[in-house]
Amino acid sequence: MSKTGVMICGHGSRSQDAVDQFAVLAEKLPGLLPSDWMVDYGYLEFANPVIRDGLDRLREAGCDQILAVPGMLFAAMHSKNDIPTVLNTYAAKHGINVSYGRELGVDAKMIAAAGARIQEAVDAANAEHGELPLSETCLVVIGRGASDPDANANVAKIGRMLWEGMGFGWCEIGYSGVTFPLVEPCLEHTAKLGYKRVITFPYFLFAGILIDRIYGFTDKVAAAHPDIQFVKAGYLNDHPKVLETFAERITEQVGEIPPETCGTCKYRTQVLGFEAEVGAVQESHHHHVEGQGANAPGATVETCDLCDTFCTGECRLDMDHHHHHDHDHSHEHGHDHNHDHHHDHAHPEYPHAKHPHGPESARKNDV
Repeated sequence: MSKTGVMICGHGSRSQDAVDQFAVLAEKLPGLLPSDWMVDYGYLEFANPVIRDGLDRLREAGCDQILAVPGMLFAAMHSKNDIPTVLNTYAAKHGINVSYGRELGVDAKMIAAAGARIQEAVDAANAEHGELPLSETCLVVIGRGASDPDANANVAKIGRMLWEGMGFGWCEIGYSGVTFPLVEPCLEHTAKLGYKRVITFPYFLFAGILIDRIYGFTDKVAAAHPDIQFVKAGYLNDHPKVLETFAERITEQVGEIPPETCGTCKYRTQVLGFEAEVGAVQESHHHHVEGQGANAPGATVETCDLCDTFCTGECRLDMDHHHHHDHDHSHEHGHDHNHDHHHDHAHPEYPHAKHPHGPESARKNDV
């Protein structure tokens, strides 16, 4: 008889807290799935176990159908290229059926979870500083940031739905890296708007260096504007609505018509400013950091002496690790995104890397 396995594919982190929190989420999911389904997990980079290890355990337990999902909020490079490459390579090598579901995405349940985290912060601020109408409060939603405008736009949509749904006076959108505006310029701009209270909400699943960065810049801007209440909201973590969304992304794969993935993907649609990336070959470039573990040298503020108090990300600007390769690839990969044109290509540089409020703005402290 066919046996079904579930594979939760995480990104991985240099933060042990983030790795531990992801593991807890994976341990809670079986309670929302059919009792005879086996659930496992693995990470794309930095942390152990790696995705292959989880797939091995499912296969060795007799699972001949595996339902995989990206443990990520939105579909960008990792969920569109890196994870499918690992899954497709594994499925072809071992002759098993591995399907791949949608990312969590823009979903009413995810917005409800985000709203709950923000409301917790509002309630705490009201208790400490006194009641303040939401109409006199500015919400700042900070997303991960990617070289994919589709993923970045989804952060903006989440922000708008929280803004309109909860009735904040204003909302600003920022990103922790790659794109613009970064956290610090976003918060500096927000401080000029005249609001008495600013709620900084990281639209992230788990703890990690990027959460430390968001909170660190919030403290820095707050210190420069003591007349404004800067409040740090909690990230999503294992909110029940997050777990429900993960379970839905798994079970919908066995429905009559599985939902389409990546409807406005830059690899299959000509997105403004990214037209040259249609048809790019799907492949992963994260094997060099696979399974390094969260305790690798320089992984945390405690073991890195490049920053004083929190990771600003400035060192990333000097690392040749942004897919700006000057060589071509001609590997062939089968996958589900319908952009498997087999031709030599070079990974394009993110077109706005030098935007004044983007990655290069982190250098300003050295000027």
